[in-house]
Amino acid sequence: MTFHHSPNEPFDEVWDVLVVGFGFAGGASAIAAHDAGARVLLIEKMPDPGGISICAGGGIRSITDLPRGREYLRHTVGPDVPDDVLDAIASGMAKLEDYFRGLATVNGAEIALRDRGGNYPFPGHDALGIVEVASIPGFDARTEYPHARGRLLGPNVFKLVHDNVRSRNIEVRLETAAERLILGAEGEVLGAVVRSGGVTKRIAALRGVVLSSGGFESAPELQRKYWQIRPVLPVATRGNTGDGIRMAQAAGADLWHMWHFHGSYGFRHPDPNYPYALRVKRLPDWNPTVKEPDVRMSWIILDGEGRRFMNEYHPYLQDTGHRPLDQFDPVTQRFPKIPAHIVVDEEGRKLYPLGQAVVNDRSVEPYVWSDDNLKEVGNGLLKKAESVEELASLIGADPAVVGESLDRWNAAVEAGHDAEQGRPAGSLFKIERPPFYVGTLWPVVNNTQGGPAHDARQRVVNAHGEPIPRLYEAGELGSIWGFLYLGAGNLAECFVTGQIAGGDAAAQRPWASAPELTAV
Repeated sequence: MTFHHSPNEPFDEVWDVLVVGFGFAGGASAIAAHDAGARVLLIEKMPDPGGISICAGGGIRSITDLPRGREYLRHTVGPDVPDDVLDAIASGMAKLEDYFRGLATVNGAEIALRDRGGNYPFPGHDALGIVEVASIPGFDARTEYPHARGRLLGPNVFKLVHDNVRSRNIEVRLETAAERLILGAEGEVLGAVVRSGGVTKRIAALRGVVLSSGGFESAPELQRKYWQIRPVLPVATRGNTGDGIRMAQAAGADLWHMWHFHGSYGFRHPDPNYPYALRVKRLPDWNPTVKEPDVRMSWIILDGEGRRFMNEYHPYLQDTGHRPLDQFDPVTQRFPKIPAHIVVDEEGRKLYPLGQAVVNDRSVEPYVWSDDNLKEVGNGLLKKAESVEELASLIGADPAVVGESLDRWNAAVEAGHDAEQGRPAGSLFKIERPPFYVGTLWPVVNNTQGGPAHDARQRVVNAHGEPIPRLYEAGELGSIWGFLYLGAGNLAECFVTGQIAGGDAAAQRPWASAPELTAV
């Protein structure tokens, strides 16, 4: 539900712009609104800021040739994103290097620009780059953000954003959750009801509310509404429970591409109460016909009958790796590929860790995967089999079927060509020397892409395409990626849309004066 404002019910606090959620998008929105002259309140419901942003690899996707880069974006976002929205995102991505160099004046961060093409051979794939926050003098991520573990430069980027928020004295409140939007008589957004420490307050936002509260990675009830595949396990944060989606819907928002999530396959933690899955090892991405991988992938994946059924090494495995598991059999009334089974032999076991943990949560101890995978054999994440027959028994499959699957795989490796599933030649690796090791695999979600639809000014729109007055969104919430994700694209979107949303909200004429709204 939403709350409609009554003239007889005062607000507890009055701000110009309220930003909900403190990840990259929330930080960028707050900075933009402040720099446009607004009084900004930035709230985050978790005890620590960062959301899933701080867990990211840290590369921010940029465009080096605007017309061609925009052409690539059109292919990867799909047909339903309006041209003016795409233009706004592409234009902002072309300016991100300068934007980050401006942010870096606060703390001396080193900004680097890398040449990195797109994930697929769409036109314009080579008109893209990556902006990185390579280093920050005196910054130690483990000391300042001990709750965030797992990825490369994400903490560097968040530190840069955090320092810019601090340098502006923007008020930040942690453990403060937005619960409902407050609407006026004409459906315009006037503020929000927020809760902190068991106390509820009515916060007026005279110019606008920016929802930057992320997606619904940890909202299984929302996933069941929009996805066929289940279960899907979250990997990074418990904070993303679809709050912004629900609030926007209650205000009349339309939704788009709710089906699309960024995810792969991974492992359940051996402790059934552990709230996160463990990702499969991240191997380098590749681009069909442009750049094929030359990194050996040590594993294959078998279904419950012991048959190999997928190319285990998609071009961008962290985005689409879950999709082959999304098969429902109406005869058996089950998902025959869930769970699936990862299989390596003794040589593959020695090659590298098969999994990794990515977490932003102070309440859990991040799992550290062993270099040789032997800890995982000890704790049951991987089970050891001395023969094909024992391997089949662990899967619950016919030994003849499992044996044939291994024989066909090894023959494909010997031939240098995977005719059945099309796995790239440089990744092929035999599985023939016992003992074998098998782990149970589940679909995992890194982040979602669906949410409220928006216009080029980041205004949330209703089912008729009309903007809901004074309601904005930024970042992962209602992302543009509606077909195939662009690596580092969500991060770029956080900063581009944050600038747009925060700036446009701050430019609105206040709907009332502050003195007449404050509590008495």
